[in-house]
Order: sequence, then C-alpha cells, then structure tokens
Amino acid sequence: MQVVFVIYDNIVLLDLAGPLQVFAGARRADSKALAYDTAITSCDGGRIRSDTIVEIDSEPFDAWYGAPIHTLVVVGGNGANAAMYHPDIVHGVRTLARQAQRVCSVCSGALILGAAGLLKGRRATTHWDDCLTLERAFPDTEVELDPIYVKDGHVWMSAGITAGTDMALAMVAEDLGPTPALDLAQSLLSYMVRPGGQSQFSPALQRQARDTAGRFADLHAWISANLTKQLDAETLAEQAHMSLRNFHRVYATTMGVTPAKAVQAIRVERARDLLENTTDSVKTICGLCGFGDEERMRRAFLQETGVSPSAYRSRFSLAAV
Repeated sequence: MQVVFVIYDNIVLLDLAGPLQVFAGARRADSKALAYDTAITSCDGGRIRSDTIVEIDSEPFDAWYGAPIHTLVVVGGNGANAAMYHPDIVHGVRTLARQAQRVCSVCSGALILGAAGLLKGRRATTHWDDCLTLERAFPDTEVELDPIYVKDGHVWMSAGITAGTDMALAMVAEDLGPTPALDLAQSLLSYMVRPGGQSQFSPALQRQARDTAGRFADLHAWISANLTKQLDAETLAEQAHMSLRNFHRVYATTMGVTPAKAVQAIRVERARDLLENTTDSVKTICGLCGFGDEERMRRAFLQETGVSPSAYRSRFSLAAV
C-alpha cells in the first residue's frame, strides 16, 4: 500500500516524522512483511525546510500524477497558512487526492485540504489553535474543536503533533487489524493507542496549567493512586496539610473547581482509560475507580463527558477497532 506525504516550507517536523514512522514500521500480521511503501512529495521537489534545522528531501508532485495512492497525508506546520493560498500546491493536492483511496491531514494541513475543496460538508478537526481559522475559512465544514482525530468517509483529520501518530495507528488498525497496530504502538513505546474521540485537552495537563506553582501536584498524584478510598474534603485537606476552610478556599481559587468536582473528574479520567483499554465490566471499573455504585458512575460520566459509561465504551473501546 502506497502512502504519500505532502510537505511544503516550514512544516512541523513531528507532524511528518510521527505518521511516517508508523507507516514505515507497520508489518502484516500474517507474514510480518512491511505493509506500506512511503514517499514524500512537494510542489517542485527538492529539499524542504521544516521548523527545525532538519530539511527534508522530496519528489515533485508530478512524479506521482497518475500513480495509485492508498493514503495521501498532508502534513501541518506554520507554512500551511501560506500554502493554502499557493495555487500550484492546492492544485497538486487536489490532483493527488483524486488518485488516493484515503486522504488525511495532520494539524494545520487541514487548511490545505479545505483550500483544495476536500472538506465541504464534512466533519473536520485540526490543532485547537487553528480551529477558528479553519472554521472561518471554510464555513461549509463542521469543525470540531475537541477530538484528537476524526474520520468522515475516506477523509481523516488529526490535531497536531502526537495526534498524527494516533491517527496513523488507527489507520493501520483499519487496514491490518488491531494486533499489528498494538504491536507497533508497543515498539514505539506509545503509552496507549488513543481513540479519535479522546480530547485534545489532557485533564492532567489542564490541572498542571492551572496549578503552575505545583502546589497541589502531590495531592493530585495521591488522589489518582487512592481512588478507592473515601476522598472527602477533610481527607484531602489533611493530605494537603491545610485546614479544611483554607483548603477549600485556596483549592477552588487555584484550580477553578471544588475539591469534590476535581475528585470526580480524576475518577472519570481513570474510568475512561479502563473502558477504552480493558474488557473489565462496568461494575468492576466502578469499584476500581471508587464510585461506590454504577448509578453514581453513570451520573459522573454524563456530567464530565455527556455520555454514559456503556455508550462511551461502545464508541471508543479499542476492542471495537
């Protein structure tokens, strides 16, 4: 299967390198033979600047005109803002897309797909910082801010940087089955194969962003390691070595939520991981995460994610890949 990457000046190197490494390393489960051939193209070919000191060798678009392409990947980067208005780049992407069974973008590469007319009437995503630009430039596209990647027909789109790797792993799973994708993720030391519906916004990272001084970092780690305990405000205040009144005030001011809401969010975060990556029953997961009963877990999920635990698993479990 032929995978062709489209690049242009000032791409984000990791937007190319992550998916490229996935496709270059994927092997068929039956024979262990490499499953994909990869190529890198640009408008005129030659060496293309990335956002680092590394330059990338590429073939010209026309070297691939008329050739069968399984997957076309348009890479992202700050250069996309200029590339989307470059008529030769847009024409080349449009031409190559007609030859491809599957078309996708990483990060702001979505802007180039939009300029090529490939997103009309489709669901789309990109890096959260580019979503508004994509929405304004292409109002006939349904832009989704949250997912790390989306699939609409034969068009796939991911958020930036590491999300491109997640999308590529999902494509490998679609083409070859879940086992080669999971084997590949393990070889790349990937923590997990994230489903596309997972948020671009890591809850743990958001907590760190709010608590820049790290005042409650140890407390959050302790909560995550002790979810089955009774995590009431008194227990948390004692763990934080603060009076109950002061703890309530300082925590809410720093984190923007009450301690009880934070505990619920951490429990849901852990339950989501288990629903996505294990076959444990909802009842078992409920106990592991300290919800007490399934109805309490269901209410927490509805508040945090908008769906029930069973609905979340049916949409995002790796067993469904």
